[in-house]
Amino acid sequence: MLFSPRSSTLTARQGANSGPAPKRRALAGVSAVAALAAIGAMGLVGTDYLTSARAETKAGATIDTPYGRAPMSFADLVDKVKPSVVSVSVVNDGGAAKVADNAPGGAPGKGRGGMTVPDLPEDHPLHDFFKNLPKDFGQGEGGGKQRPSQGQGSGFVISPDGYIVTNNHVIDGATKIQVSFDENEKYDAKLIGTDQRTDIALLKIQSSKTFPAVKLSDKSPRVGDWALAVGNPFGLGGTVTAGIVSALARDIGSGPYDYLQIDAAVNRGNSGGPTFSLDGEVIGVNTAIYSPSGGNVGIAFAVPAKTVKDVVEQLRAGGSVSRGWLGVKIQNVDDDTAASLGLTEAKGALVSEVTVNGPAAAAGLKTQDTILQVNADKIADSRDLARKIAEFSPDTTVDVKVWRGNGEQTIKVKLGLFPNSGDPMKPAENEDKPTKDQMELSQLGLTLLPARSGGPKDGVVIAEVEPGSDAAEKGLKAGDIILEVSGQMVAQPDDVVSGVKKAQEMKRSAVLLHVKSGDQKRFVAVQLKDKKG
Repeated sequence: MLFSPRSSTLTARQGANSGPAPKRRALAGVSAVAALAAIGAMGLVGTDYLTSARAETKAGATIDTPYGRAPMSFADLVDKVKPSVVSVSVVNDGGAAKVADNAPGGAPGKGRGGMTVPDLPEDHPLHDFFKNLPKDFGQGEGGGKQRPSQGQGSGFVISPDGYIVTNNHVIDGATKIQVSFDENEKYDAKLIGTDQRTDIALLKIQSSKTFPAVKLSDKSPRVGDWALAVGNPFGLGGTVTAGIVSALARDIGSGPYDYLQIDAAVNRGNSGGPTFSLDGEVIGVNTAIYSPSGGNVGIAFAVPAKTVKDVVEQLRAGGSVSRGWLGVKIQNVDDDTAASLGLTEAKGALVSEVTVNGPAAAAGLKTQDTILQVNADKIADSRDLARKIAEFSPDTTVDVKVWRGNGEQTIKVKLGLFPNSGDPMKPAENEDKPTKDQMELSQLGLTLLPARSGGPKDGVVIAEVEPGSDAAEKGLKAGDIILEVSGQMVAQPDDVVSGVKKAQEMKRSAVLLHVKSGDQKRFVAVQLKDKKG
C-alpha cells in the first residue's frame, strides 16, 4: 500500500488526539526497540545478511533456477543497449505529422476540422483510429487554419555511421526529422526510405560522427523469453520496461506479416523503438498496442527482427522495397469449402478474383483455382501465400500448383511488381436493380431472383436468406449476387439449381458459390440441407 505525505500527517494527528503525546511517543519508542530486538533474535538482521543481499542484487548477478540461470538485474544489459536508442521528433509544416502511436496527422486525406487525415489502407493498424477522429479534431482558435505540428516516437541505431530504424507511421508526412540520444544530443536526420506494408522506415543521421549501434537478431525468440523495451513513451526519453515474449506469429489484421506479442509496458511514443533479448540484440520493433483505454494493458506488438532486417537491406540499397506480385484476390479454405471443391483437407488459398492484365491472368489462373503449392513450398492459407510470393523478386518465374476441377495442375507464372498503393483490382461495374421473379432453393436456404436481363455474366441476386441456415451463418445476405455455382456461371435461378444438382451428383456435402458483395468477390461454401428437411 502506498502512503502520501498527507496521509502520514493525518495519522500522526489522530495519534496526538487520542492520548497524552509524550507518553504515546515513549510507548512507540519502546515498541520499535522491542520489534527490532525480536527480528534480531530471529537472525533476520545482521551484517552478514545485508552484505549477502547487496552481493546478490548487484548488476549482472544471476540466480540458479531448474531451467538455468536468470538475471537478478537488467542494469548491465541496459547500460549496453540504451545508448543506441533515440527519440525521434518530427515536424510537419502546414499539416499534421503522423507520429508515434496514434498522434494525429499525415498525408492528405479526408478532412477533420482544421487538419488533414492520412489516407491509410484499411489493413493498417492505425486506420480505425484516424477514421474515427471527431469532425472538429485539430480545429483551433484560428478558424481551422493549419499550423506546423510536432510529434515524437522512438528509434534505434543499427550501424556506427548513423542509420536508424523506426516506424513509417512515426515519420510519415514529416518535413523535418530530428533524433536525440539520452544525453540530449540532437541531430538532423534524413529519410532514406519507407515500407508501408511492414510499417518500417530507415533514417540516416546527418553527421560524420560514430554512433553506438545494436544488432538485429538472427535468432527466433521463444515464448517466455525475457523482453526489454526501450523508447520514448509520452516524451519520456530513455525509458526501459521489461516483460516476456507473450506469443509468436500474431495476426493483427495488418497485411500478411506476423508480429511478436510482448507484455513489457509499451505506450504512445514507444512506436519505432526496439525490444531487446538478454543477448542485447533487437528481436522486434514496437509498432502497435492493444488497448481499450489508449494506455498500456500488457499487450504490445512488434515487427520481428527477421522481417525488419529484410526490409532494411532493401531500403538501404535503393530506398524502397520490391516484392513479387501474383495478381489475385484470395481467401482461406475452410472445411466446407474443401468439401465443396473435393479437397481432402482445408489447406491452400482459394482464388476469388483475378486481376485484369495481371501476372496470374496472363498465365491462365482462374477464379475457383485453389493454390496448393509455390515451387517446393506448400501453402497453408491465404496469408502464407501472400508472404511467400512477396519473398520473390519481380520478374521471377514460379511454378504454381493449383486444384482445378477434380485434379491438380502446375502453371508457370512470371511475377510482377507489387503495387505500392491503390487497389490493383479493376473496379467492378455497378449492378442494375433486380426484377421480382423469385424462386426458393430450400436446400441452400435462399430465395433468388435474376440480377438483370442480359448475358450470362449477370448472375442472380439473393432476395432473402433463411434465418439460422448455413448460408446465414456464412454471412450471405439479401442483395449479394451469386456469380457461379460449382464452377458454372449463372444467369437465372435455374442455373443455381443445376449447380446444386452437379454438386449432389459428385456426392459433395456442400456447394461452392462465387458471391459478389458490393465491390468484393469471394467464395462461400454452403452446406446442402437434406431434401426432407
